[in-house]
Amino acid sequence: MTQERLTLAIIGVGLIGGSLGLCLKDKLGDDIYITGLCRTQASMDKAMELGAVDYAADNIEAVVGKADIIFLSPPVLQIVPMVKKILPHLKKGAIITDAGSTKQYIWEHLQKLLPPDVYYIAGHPMTGREKSGVIAAKKDLFVGKAYVIVEDTGAPPEAHAKLMSVLQHTGANFTTLDIAKHDRCASVISHVPHVAAAALVTLLNQSGGDMESCIKLIGGGFKDTTRIASSNADMWADICMTNGKAIAANLKTFQEIIGKVITACETQDRQTIYDYFTASKQRRDALLEDAVHKFDPN
Repeated sequence: MTQERLTLAIIGVGLIGGSLGLCLKDKLGDDIYITGLCRTQASMDKAMELGAVDYAADNIEAVVGKADIIFLSPPVLQIVPMVKKILPHLKKGAIITDAGSTKQYIWEHLQKLLPPDVYYIAGHPMTGREKSGVIAAKKDLFVGKAYVIVEDTGAPPEAHAKLMSVLQHTGANFTTLDIAKHDRCASVISHVPHVAAAALVTLLNQSGGDMESCIKLIGGGFKDTTRIASSNADMWADICMTNGKAIAANLKTFQEIIGKVITACETQDRQTIYDYFTASKQRRDALLEDAVHKFDPN
């Protein structure tokens, strides 16, 4: 008897969801059937045209009814409401996973909703681009990037094995963290840097009569440090709302660091400034060297 091919439903066929679809169709071909939930006919047509999904619709039951795995990739605050919508249509043994940048908020809500025969395995691929939408999707988006799998959400080992048998084709470097540690670390590595990048652009906007001249001077340094400020605003507003405690705590530490630099600049304390740049250079260089042997964390 021929084994029935696996069906994956992608909720949110944008950059991340679309990239997963492109990757898995490239690696598995007809051994996987991918459906996608899209809001508009144009989105459905584009997702199918690009080959990110085999079938796209705005009908929830048609997309998730036969799915073995459901991959959720909308903004974080839309994940729980979406799970409420899809639950009545899921088959027994279905596995829900996600790409949400914050985990504790989602799990606190989902554990109250899920029946015992539907499993949630929290995930967070640490990848992305400043562009959004399925037109920005790339089949190799996950290659070499950190992909966190949270294992303390009660799913049985066989569900983890089934999910990983699919996700391994992304070429990501998988790691495990508990939920609380994930959210704390994500705030340092991803969330605060996005806030800081947006702050630098805001600083430029508030440069008054100098702004036109400042813009003429923009080069690689400004572009590199503010690249992620072009990310989706809806997504980042949700992240700040669902991981606010950790983000605020680390922003306060960041504020203290900047405060010391301000004081050193005002008092002409060159040694403190020199030590500040030296320590950060040494730490970053060590991280880059380590990344060569491990993985790219962004």
